Amino acid sequence: MWTLTTAPLSPDLYGYSFVVDGVGFVDPSNGKIKTNALSVNSAVLVPGEMTWEQSNVPHGAVHHHFYESKLIGDKRDYFVYTPPEYTPSKKYPLLVLLHGFSDYADGWTTVGKANLIFDNLIAKDEIKPMVVVMPLGYGVPIDMLYTGMQRGPGTPWQKNAENFGKALLEEVLPMTEKAYSLSSDRKQHAITGLSMGGAEALLVGLNNLDKFAYVGAFSAGGGGSTPSETYPKLSESDNSRMKLWMACGTDDRLIENNRKLVEWLKSKNVKHTWVETPGAHTWLVWRRYLADFSKQLDW
Repeated sequence: MWTLTTAPLSPDLYGYSFVVDGVGFVDPSNGKIKTNALSVNSAVLVPGEMTWEQSNVPHGAVHHHFYESKLIGDKRDYFVYTPPEYTPSKKYPLLVLLHGFSDYADGWTTVGKANLIFDNLIAKDEIKPMVVVMPLGYGVPIDMLYTGMQRGPGTPWQKNAENFGKALLEEVLPMTEKAYSLSSDRKQHAITGLSMGGAEALLVGLNNLDKFAYVGAFSAGGGGSTPSETYPKLSESDNSRMKLWMACGTDDRLIENNRKLVEWLKSKNVKHTWVETPGAHTWLVWRRYLADFSKQLDW
């Protein structure tokens, strides 16, 4: 039997686990789980009127969809958030929200509490009601990706980057457009994500500005090519039709890569907003980034 008393913790949602003889275990007395494909942890909420706490406001719905991907060759899922009082007679803006490496499609709802963030911000009239699609963010079957972590040409990781955008644009978004009442105006389309999902959001968004007017990235990581190779058509002339918002924690291992991308954007005179905050590569910063990015969507 062990006991541990921590210093006072700031209000937030934390993950923790027990390690016994070098083996990690979740808390058998706690049913709240921080899901992840590589490391499952228990979760504990330190309340404090945060944007991602459940509160007494109207709540939207989270819909779970399943499909078989012809492009990737597996069975997968995606989630869709619809705002409170959603009605098919109205056209809604669309946000594509992408998880990070080792997360599942439920990462943003189970751990990120994205639906509660949207509920609370809509209730405060700080953001407009929108439909949010959260797909599985891998371009290869997930088991293949974890057994092929090496980077470079011809690896599963390269195929992951190449195929995800196709699956999103050719499979997930057409299904979402058929099932939900979405605006067809690119000025009401946004894409963002965290870590691997941040890199994917930049890759898909900045190379498809005919489809997305807002592009975001939180602690972006996973890209293997140079910015000039990744975004060959991006230029100063795109400033009038898009808004780019990027953020990263100063203790994040990916901060220098993000700073290099920011310097490249400056060299190309591409307008962007760059935010550095205290914090590491954790959900503790990404929940806050989602709230901040959502407030930039002035559609």
